[in-house]
Amino acid sequence: MSISRRSMILGTGAAGTAALALSACGGGSDSGDGGSGGGSGDPVYANETEPQNPLIPTNTNEVGGGRIITSVFAGLVYYKADGTVENDVADSIESDDNQTWTIKVKDGQKFSDDSPVTAKSFVDAWNFGANTKNAQLSQSFFEPIEGFDKVSADKATGKETLSGLKVVDDLTFTVKLVSEQSDFPNRLGYSAYSPLPESFYDDTKSFGEKPVSNGPYMVDTWDHDQQIVLVPNDKYDGPRKAKNAGVTFTIYSSDDTMYGDLESGEVDVTDLIPTSALSSYQDTLGDRAVNDPGAVFQSFTIAQNDPNFSGEAGKLRRKAISRAINRKQICDKLFYGTRTPATDFIAPVIPGGGEKDIPGAEVLEFDEAEAKKLWEQAEKKQPFKGEFTLAYNADAPHKDWVDAVCNSIANTLGITAKGKPFPAFGDFREQITKRELKGAFRSGWQADYPSAYNFLGPLYSSAAADGKGSNDGDYKNPEFDDLLKEGLSAADENAAIEKYKAAEAILMEDLPAIPLWYQNTFGGFSENVSDVKYGWDTVPLYYAITK
Repeated sequence: MSISRRSMILGTGAAGTAALALSACGGGSDSGDGGSGGGSGDPVYANETEPQNPLIPTNTNEVGGGRIITSVFAGLVYYKADGTVENDVADSIESDDNQTWTIKVKDGQKFSDDSPVTAKSFVDAWNFGANTKNAQLSQSFFEPIEGFDKVSADKATGKETLSGLKVVDDLTFTVKLVSEQSDFPNRLGYSAYSPLPESFYDDTKSFGEKPVSNGPYMVDTWDHDQQIVLVPNDKYDGPRKAKNAGVTFTIYSSDDTMYGDLESGEVDVTDLIPTSALSSYQDTLGDRAVNDPGAVFQSFTIAQNDPNFSGEAGKLRRKAISRAINRKQICDKLFYGTRTPATDFIAPVIPGGGEKDIPGAEVLEFDEAEAKKLWEQAEKKQPFKGEFTLAYNADAPHKDWVDAVCNSIANTLGITAKGKPFPAFGDFREQITKRELKGAFRSGWQADYPSAYNFLGPLYSSAAADGKGSNDGDYKNPEFDDLLKEGLSAADENAAIEKYKAAEAILMEDLPAIPLWYQNTFGGFSENVSDVKYGWDTVPLYYAITK
């Protein structure tokens, strides 16, 4: 999701052409299994940002909405703390050829309004998400399914359906992909693939405020910009059953206030530490502090239509900006071991991520002389107009690093570079979604499922541009798209990674986004809770926490 949004470590990958399956599984120390659903007493209190949009799975691609969607909806599979994939609503996911998949839904699954979860619940939801008329932010996640090109056409009416989706019976449906893709089951824990009840289509606006859901929790109340209260869903009977009385997410406008509440026990679990406390929080919290590798990649994006950064001059200028940033110095002096300078576009906890041999990756290394040389070359082709700005949301700890990046650029290149704050994340994202934001803007990715493709396709593919995904800079390169497709259809993970590395080499040349660093899983929890675990995607497993 974009961080803008979302998140996750190693996944198990199906491979080969023999019958492949994820059989019904459960249990495990981090599964949440065991217990009749919900503990007694006070809810768990956690930090949150205001979701950008109403709570609809296919239209949520940022962290604030993502953590709620994941908590209240159950998909076909889910991800354990270490990133391994287990079935949730699915009874089985099988294929003989990695292209046509047969999916069986567990019998007896229900939504919170007591209506059944069926094969049609998934098929209808995916068709809705894929159709251009519905303008869903996660539309591109359905691109691998046969027929996407027709339902995503500009003249789509909303009535078209994906030809690759077929309901076989109440609990069985088939999915035909455009090519062999062995990792398809691993993706199905992402929230865009959640089922939707029949009532959703009657009133999507009301649904988005208080969804009828099928996951461990239900939305009880949503007081915008204040809090979101979740309560256990007694209709859910899966492996993530809630072990607490609910979760209350407090929406903070100040990360320092949030951290103060953590220290005083007013907040039970956070996945955020303010910059001001990074040097001391591990000593302060002791064994309640968390700092582990995570699946988060941070960057900033410059839109392809920005006059200062378009054409040949723009390509040179993007490289100059990148080489003007002293990433190591910023990570060392500002982040105290919670960030690592990026060497590619994929978090290192993901197979194929953190690579150091991508052709052209030297563009991510600080080099004052080379930065000035590239900038001068760009100036000869097209003079820079105005000043460089880097937009960010001020309701999270971004100001210090944005200032540091801008200072590095300004000092190296001798230009004006400064941060451009927006008070709230929702307003910031709205400007990006509407393509109204000028200049550079903070971006990045918190993985949706454990795959290298997830760091590339949703962010830089042509299918994810123009508001159909998370390609907020509207970058398009057919050669890059082709390499992604070859990676998806590769015979095994190693072969796929080689294709993705070739795709990354193109990104190093074009720089649709400027990679900055990888972010650790870091946060902390209070003395009021136990069984606190953070997922491979850096997000706490809220359902497993006891209080």
